[in-house]
Amino acid sequence: MAEYNININELDKYVSVLKAGDRALLSGIVYTSRDAAHKRIFELLDKGDELPFDLVGSCIYFAGPTPTPDGMVIGSCGPTTSGRMDVYSPRLLDLGLKAMIGKGERNKEVCDAIVRNKAVYFCAVGGAGALCAKQIKSCKEIAFFDLGCESIKEILLEDFPVIVGIDSNGGNLFK
Repeated sequence: MAEYNININELDKYVSVLKAGDRALLSGIVYTSRDAAHKRIFELLDKGDELPFDLVGSCIYFAGPTPTPDGMVIGSCGPTTSGRMDVYSPRLLDLGLKAMIGKGERNKEVCDAIVRNKAVYFCAVGGAGALCAKQIKSCKEIAFFDLGCESIKEILLEDFPVIVGIDSNGGNLFK
């Protein structure tokens, strides 16, 4: 197993060499999105409307941060179960999404889309949201404000620890 320090802006340089089980520290801008936000993204796509962020080359973190305590950048921000986004992920990957961060297995359609699009699925440690939040250096709510914790947020990660769950060649930590 290899270890990497990866800037999200340079994901393309790493995706082909990452293998399931590799560890990485991610830094850079990612977007939080869960079930309700994914549904709204699809409504925008279906209408041909502009999305709140550019999918191409981006990374989505399946998380819904808790309210931000005084003096902190963000509340607890651990991964949610990725399988709930399986219905949405293949289309987003086909539109240019490069990486996802979450927890748990993904279905065959998502795995196939990861390989087809030379993308990657990272796993973060579940149940450690307070620790995950310490690696988030800024947070800005950018869309679907009425969704509360499930609104889309642009967050800046610094040395955020993940494990490659599914790599671009079909390697799968869960198999």
